[in-house]
Amino acid sequence: MPPQHRMKAANEKAAKNITNRGNVVTSSRQGSDKYPVGPWLLGLFVFVVCGSAVFQIIQSIRMA
Repeated sequence: MPPQHRMKAANEKAAKNITNRGNVVTSSRQGSDKYPVGPWLLGLFVFVVCGSAVFQIIQSIRMA
């Protein structure tokens, strides 16, 4: 699209936003706000990491 047409399209979009007055979408990006990892999987990961750290500390205390 040539620059003139692109600028005209942007101006028309902004003009539509002005006439909407409060009904404007906060973002033009159409993405979802979902997390890439579920809360159960994240909790399991934290449990495994923290649990292995505790076992490592216990093992190092016994060896000393």
